Amino acid sequence: MPFRRSLRVLATAALLSAGLALPAGAQSFSAPQRSEIESIVRDYLLKHPELLQDVMAELEKKQAVAEAEKAKAAVQTHAAALFNSPRQVVIGNPQGDVTLVEFFDYNCGYCKRALSDLQELMQADPKLRVVLKEFPVLGEGSVEAARVAAAARMQDKTGKKYFDFHQRMLSARGQADKAKALAVAKEAGFDVARLERDMSSDEVRTSLQESLRLAEALGLNGTPSYVVGSDVVIGAVGRDTLKQKINTARCGQATC
Repeated sequence: MPFRRSLRVLATAALLSAGLALPAGAQSFSAPQRSEIESIVRDYLLKHPELLQDVMAELEKKQAVAEAEKAKAAVQTHAAALFNSPRQVVIGNPQGDVTLVEFFDYNCGYCKRALSDLQELMQADPKLRVVLKEFPVLGEGSVEAARVAAAARMQDKTGKKYFDFHQRMLSARGQADKAKALAVAKEAGFDVARLERDMSSDEVRTSLQESLRLAEALGLNGTPSYVVGSDVVIGAVGRDTLKQKINTARCGQATC
């Protein structure tokens, strides 16, 4: 958008925010009249540039609200796959009253640091249900590690061994890839030969595709990302923020 046109748009928005709305018939002004109005607007904004900051702040606020509402609608639309997919790992209390879903990547440094947040939340809240979904976005090594993880899920219906593997992976140093994931899986007691067979299965492929489709539908652009109740939370926001989201979801269900 040309600078002068941008200025006109912002100037009009600033005038509207200041309660100086242009008349409904502004489009019928002659060229000299419009030029005079633009000159007045320009002078006004030069004297009160803070108005542009106010306008942009209000715009960002409205955009954030709109994006949150869009995300809530996406959560509702994809609730079955998001909270109750047969291809997911459930830890914590399987019958918990609030579900926290985490999308993660084993090569994500923020995910590694956020592991302690999840551990502490689960320890402090016996009613919390947690769903883990592989979301490998950081290269081929991440995809390989996610395939091993999805295959590990096929050997562990309870999620307990998987979570042991999960914690070991996020605590391990170095790049996550197939070799690292298989070595960690062996330490956690999985059948490695079976893992290598299952990694190429339709079940693993479908599992990862499902997670990627959900992430796209929810507008997730990084890891870790969470869904708590009907809220989508992007980024390693910390234990306190997640706890607040959990409490809000619980109160929304009238069980707090």
